[in-house]
Amino acid sequence: MKKIIHKTTWWIFASLCILVGLYPAIYFLIDRHFGLLSSKTQELLADQLWNIGFYGHIVLGGIALLIGWMQFSSKLRRKRMRLHRTVGKIYVVTVLISGVCGIYIAQFATGGITNVIGFSLSGIVWLITTLLAYNAVKNGNIKAHQNFMIYSYAVCFSAVTLRIWLPLLMAITGDFISAYLIVGWLSWVPNLAVAYFIIKRQQRKEAVMV
Repeated sequence: MKKIIHKTTWWIFASLCILVGLYPAIYFLIDRHFGLLSSKTQELLADQLWNIGFYGHIVLGGIALLIGWMQFSSKLRRKRMRLHRTVGKIYVVTVLISGVCGIYIAQFATGGITNVIGFSLSGIVWLITTLLAYNAVKNGNIKAHQNFMIYSYAVCFSAVTLRIWLPLLMAITGDFISAYLIVGWLSWVPNLAVAYFIIKRQQRKEAVMV
């Protein structure tokens, strides 16, 4: 039973990562003036630097989300280590660019200073944990690498949790701005808490096996 639950959870997780990872394609297929962008001013939407930051963030962040979940497959690591390393390098590059772009566009976040701080911090944490994961594996510290990658992808996964929490919060508050002010933090902080408990659970299992 536990095996079935684990496998089901894994496929739900992977499916959400793939679906939301592909979501940025919508901005190239239909009129982009929908959702969050409908709350932006025409002046900002016409700003070239902001557009570079916006598309750099969503496209490369989407790629990071789309491929990053594979890195947690023990089967892939065992049988296709070269692919694991290649995907890891692509993930790091996409995170670095998307993270920097994300911090820039966070300065124009809907909701004002609260979300400016919230989204800026999420970008900073994403960059730091990813760089620490890369540095750890370069130094041969596999366990630290795995732990930092869990934290990194927890922040990356905020693209998914934001889209889960936002409609729920809008239904509760009845207002987009109120919901967005909450989701600016709720989309990523609890993810880090979950990552922490996942790491601690793994450490306990390893301690028992020793």
